[in-house]
Amino acid sequence: MSKKVVILFFISVVSVSVMACDICGSGVGGSYIGILPEFKKRFIGLRYQQNGLISHLGPGGSNSYLTATETFQVMEFWGAVNISKRFRIAGFVPVNFIRRSSQQAVEKEQGLGDITAIGYYQLLNKQQTLRNKLLVQSLWIGTGIKLPVGRFNPEDKNMLQSSQNTFQLGTGSLDFSIHTMYDIRFQNIGINTNLSYKANTRNKYAYRYGNKFTGNVLAYYKISTGKKSGIAPNAGLLFETSAKDWKTRDIHVWETGGRSLMRTVGMELNWEKISIGLNWQAPVYQELGEGKLKAKNRAMIHLSISF
Repeated sequence: MSKKVVILFFISVVSVSVMACDICGSGVGGSYIGILPEFKKRFIGLRYQQNGLISHLGPGGSNSYLTATETFQVMEFWGAVNISKRFRIAGFVPVNFIRRSSQQAVEKEQGLGDITAIGYYQLLNKQQTLRNKLLVQSLWIGTGIKLPVGRFNPEDKNMLQSSQNTFQLGTGSLDFSIHTMYDIRFQNIGINTNLSYKANTRNKYAYRYGNKFTGNVLAYYKISTGKKSGIAPNAGLLFETSAKDWKTRDIHVWETGGRSLMRTVGMELNWEKISIGLNWQAPVYQELGEGKLKAKNRAMIHLSISF
């Protein structure tokens, strides 16, 4: 598979899930992993992601004295290494910046988030010629583990027992995920599909965030701008759904969970071993936290270098 196509993959699941934030959007959002840029041995990179939500909405989505605007910014260091032709291991280290603003106060938190490691295996890497045009297919599967490195504050439940617990740097739990990524490209036009599921465990404070499913379909067009450079515009849809959180072993947190559909547009540029990407997402449909939450637009920019 060509370098330009593989590099394009990695913006296709801009999550999530509100991307790298595991707790943004009441659990719907925050599962963004994507497919790694092509590299011979290893790569390192840096990406910045921002998303937000409006919480404690009143009936019909109206504002009240409890309504707050929450902004989540993530500066993430990431990298990967190939250990064989079909196996690779990737790591993600986020630094989170959180701000919550309401009529009562403005609160801020910042610090290291939860660290994730993922192992990938390539099941399919096939190229063939149809009508003198190139058809390329690739299928990857992966499994990941998230370590509870980010600080979880058991005192912050947004002051309401039924409300979402989003003002946290980490979940405080050891979590697991599985990933499937399939891409098919006919000459310069391709479709990329990504599915992922994240299973969360209960932390030592008896709180457990709801499990999440993310599905994404992205269409892209690859344009060559030189022998070792190219540009790839893309657009698609991202669907996310999350179960409700648990505050004890048998009691749900009412204003959590839900589902959303986002439209996404982006652009990927690469030159030799350097890749730069931009992505923007906007809600098409959302049903979050029993109507008490509203997700805002999301954005991401990244830079990666392979060597």
